[in-house]
Amino acid sequence: MTEDDPTDEISEIEAQIEELAESAERSRRIILGSKVATAAGFALLLIALLGLFGAGQTAALGSIALVLGGIVSLGSNVSTLRQTEAAISSAEARRARLIGNIDLRLVHDAPLKLM
Repeated sequence: MTEDDPTDEISEIEAQIEELAESAERSRRIILGSKVATAAGFALLLIALLGLFGAGQTAALGSIALVLGGIVSLGSNVSTLRQTEAAISSAEARRARLIGNIDLRLVHDAPLKLM
């Protein structure tokens, strides 16, 4: 890669942006699963506390574990998603700067091609 031709670096940045976008999408799916787990834990805890469907102490403990696990997973992945989105923004800014530094030339008198 030479200083005059930043296309290789732009390609690497675009590949990095794609990887980061996939990571962000994984984090979003995990966040959704964490929210579902937390809601399910709360529902199971309510069922256990009301004594419905013969749910006992084991169901109550399991629901508490589900709620806590969902909250921890949610917090961790929200943090990861924020960091990933910041990295994507940074990479996009770097790519835009590199593209802006390319000396593009306009072609004024080129003949029109007929298809």
